[in-house]
Amino acid sequence: MDWKLKKIHAAVLEKETGYVKKVWGTYNTVCLAYPHYYRTGMANLGFQTVYKIFNEQSSFLCERVFLPAPGNNAKFISGAAEIFSLESRKSIAEFDILAFSLSFENDYPNILKMLDLAGIPLLARDRSSDYPLIIGGGIALTLNPEPPADFFDLFILGEAEETLPQFCRYFEEARRLGGDRRNLLVDLQKKVNNIYVPCLYEVDYSAENKIQSIKPREAGLPEKIKIKHIKDINSFCTEEVISAPQTEMEDMFLTEVNRGCARSCRFCAASFVYRPVRFRGSAEIIASIDCGLKRKKKIGLVGAAVSDHPDLAHICEYIIEQGAQVGIGSLRIDQIDERIVDFMKTGGIETVALAPEAGSQRMRDIIRKNITETDIMNAVEILVKKEIPNLRLYFMVGLPNEKEQDIDAIIELVRKILHHILNKFEGKKKFRRITLSINQFIPKPATPFQWCSLEDVGLVSRKIKKIENALKREKSITVIHDVPKWNYIQALLSMGDRRVGEILLTANRLEGNWAQALKEVNINPAFYVYRQKQFDEVLPWDIIDLGVSKKALISEYRKATGEP
Repeated sequence: MDWKLKKIHAAVLEKETGYVKKVWGTYNTVCLAYPHYYRTGMANLGFQTVYKIFNEQSSFLCERVFLPAPGNNAKFISGAAEIFSLESRKSIAEFDILAFSLSFENDYPNILKMLDLAGIPLLARDRSSDYPLIIGGGIALTLNPEPPADFFDLFILGEAEETLPQFCRYFEEARRLGGDRRNLLVDLQKKVNNIYVPCLYEVDYSAENKIQSIKPREAGLPEKIKIKHIKDINSFCTEEVISAPQTEMEDMFLTEVNRGCARSCRFCAASFVYRPVRFRGSAEIIASIDCGLKRKKKIGLVGAAVSDHPDLAHICEYIIEQGAQVGIGSLRIDQIDERIVDFMKTGGIETVALAPEAGSQRMRDIIRKNITETDIMNAVEILVKKEIPNLRLYFMVGLPNEKEQDIDAIIELVRKILHHILNKFEGKKKFRRITLSINQFIPKPATPFQWCSLEDVGLVSRKIKKIENALKREKSITVIHDVPKWNYIQALLSMGDRRVGEILLTANRLEGNWAQALKEVNINPAFYVYRQKQFDEVLPWDIIDLGVSKKALISEYRKATGEP
């Protein structure tokens, strides 16, 4: 590793608080990889939690690596490439375990980039035991591990706090006894919850290219991977481990207040994957806050249902009493009250995010959002009264059974909100802006809409353009949106089966030229993206048992669509 890269790594560590650096030599070594840039990865509490758990194991050493930013963290020499860990600046190929934390399907291509940089064979079947054991975890893989399955030796799915220490014990024992890697994988699959070893399962396809079955290759292996959820989240603390500047949300100390959401919106994976909803006790949260205040003066409260926490007002009040500020990413529309907004304002917040998701009541009922236009306008009224100068509104287009009038309803609702704000703000502090974030609905596994197809991206583009054109004369409104063509790729990686790995390999070889990759590979991506699935077919992620019955999901789908 050259001196320039050493200097860059040293400068990053110098600015961090809380990282662990153990001495190489006697430990089982783990390189924890986030397949995106440092700025994004270090804001991920799941990533930081796994780093903490590995390093808490007395015989394990865990370091970090991120997707190299241009000109940073990686080097090319005579056609070869290397990528180094942050703490000890070791090549990631030198570690015993390379563990990827994956929250987003769009990061799958970056896994292959990082393996390439390290000179590690991309396919698990091509790697000898001289290479690191490649493992993966995170919500994206928990929902559907199949598209990248051929690149991994094993997955640790669901919540890691209980499973990861068990994995470490088995791994250490196998190394001590000099056991074979395959025997370790078989042993783990048989004895540890939440672990999935894809090479131990065979996928059979029908003549129509649908999955016929996913079966274990040998006796004694579980038919399905049962995901065990942690009952008592007060038994551990999920909080910021490493504080670092130049990262997303760098000014806040992040602490988790809950997991899951009881609202059960039909499009939302968090409502179904992390059941049941669990709230951390206020005493445990306050203990975490006290730790955070030693580092920062702003506390970010994290969770899928922060505004549903029964002691939220008390927790916010405590933070304020300590002379600190409160950070909450977004609030449930029907949970906004003046007191909570006051707490947020002490943190200097000038923008509040609201998620109506749909413009019409019909559409909100279909997705089971359970809010009305009255709820929306009441929330806006409170925010206006408290002189919040910016709003960010989230809407989806391309939802199941969506009609043209539902797009018109988004435009009408936004205009109504703006009109109400401008009338109320008159003579007061000047209102600045509504940022309208339009995102295409992408079906997610393990939700009632998992059988839905993605709406044609061309049609979605026209819907977005209609909203933009209708509101472009409103100087106080900015419309932003994702790129529909990338939604197609995300849907492919979200809803695909193991064969999609061949497309990922080709896109990696073509350096991200997806259009060419989709042409070259003899796989029809529309089969996964634009096809309505049948209730009786085997879905790629059916190998995973999250504890939510397919019967219940079908019932919710039928309630939403009115289909028999």
